[in-house]
Amino acid sequence: MSSFYDNLDAWVKRQKETKDLFMKAEKDYETADRLTLITLSRLAFQHMEKTIEAFDNWLKDPMITTHMPREMLVELWSQLREIFYKLIDLDIEHTSKFAEHLKKLEESDGINPLFTLRLTREEKESRRRPPTPII
Repeated sequence: MSSFYDNLDAWVKRQKETKDLFMKAEKDYETADRLTLITLSRLAFQHMEKTIEAFDNWLKDPMITTHMPREMLVELWSQLREIFYKLIDLDIEHTSKFAEHLKKLEESDGINPLFTLRLTREEKESRRRPPTPII
């Protein structure tokens, strides 16, 4: 069992280190250039994906599911649901704002012509690719 505890301690330590690194990296994000903001966002999404996958595997583990008290599961869901709904709201808001931005650019011929070729092909194929997967 000691290796199990060691693994849990190491996981918590890595998560704290990752949080500290992100907090340092994003210190002046409000004045950062576009590339820095895209990089921060992509790295954050990658880490969230890894964390979510690990959390999901955690909840599949018979050792965990057998011994996790109901109260901890209620607490988990209480916090998880806030994150879940906030993420969905963020996706809706961000995608809607960007769609409006693109419409304005299109009206003023502000879209780079290299991308209009791709958009025209997609329209001809009547294919719509959502920005996020739909469940």
